[in-house]
Amino acid sequence: MAATELKNIFLSASIPLPDRDSQYFETADIIAIRDAIIALTTVVLPHHRIIWGGHPSITPLIYYVMTKLNLNTQEHVRLYQSRFFEEDFPEDNESFTDIVFTENLKDSELSKKRLRERMLDENNFVAGIFIGGMEGILAEHEMFKERFPDAIILPIASTGAATKIIYDQFLHENDKNKKLIKDYGYMSLFQELLMDKI
Repeated sequence: MAATELKNIFLSASIPLPDRDSQYFETADIIAIRDAIIALTTVVLPHHRIIWGGHPSITPLIYYVMTKLNLNTQEHVRLYQSRFFEEDFPEDNESFTDIVFTENLKDSELSKKRLRERMLDENNFVAGIFIGGMEGILAEHEMFKERFPDAIILPIASTGAATKIIYDQFLHENDKNKKLIKDYGYMSLFQELLMDKI
C-alpha cells in the first residue's frame, strides 16, 4: 500500500499586539486564536504538512503540539523565517528541522513581503487557514487567493482580528459558513471543513 501523500496546508496566524492598529486587537479573541492553532496542528500534523511564516506567538504553539503528539512529525512542518528578524527568533525555532530562511532586505516590510512570496511560490497548497492576525494576514490572504484559486480557504472568524475582516469583507457569500463565526469546537471544525475535504 502506498504512503499517503503529504498535502500542504498554509497557516497564516498571529496574536494581535495592543500597541499596533487597534482594529485588530479590539476584536481579537486571544484564547480562541491559541485554541484554533492547537486544534489545527493536532488534527493536521499526523496526516499532512503545515507551512507558516514564523511568528513568535505561533511557532511555540506548533512546537507544543508536536511534543504532545509524540510522533515524528518533523517532515510535517515547514517554517519560513526572514533573516531580518534573526535577533528575535523564538528559541523553539531550534526544534524544527525544515526551516527556510529568506533574505534580509534591510527593511521590515520588504523582508516580510519576500518571505511571503517565497513561501507561497515554493509550495503547492490545498488549503489556507487564517487565524486572528493583523495586516500581514490580510496581505497573505490576498496573495494566497491569487496563487491558489481552487484551494480551500478557511478564515476562522471566531478568532476575530484580521481574520474577521477577511470573513466579513473578502469571503464570497457562497463560501461563508456560520461555523466559522460561531463554532469554537475547533477540532471537529477542522475535521469537517478541512480534513474531510482534502
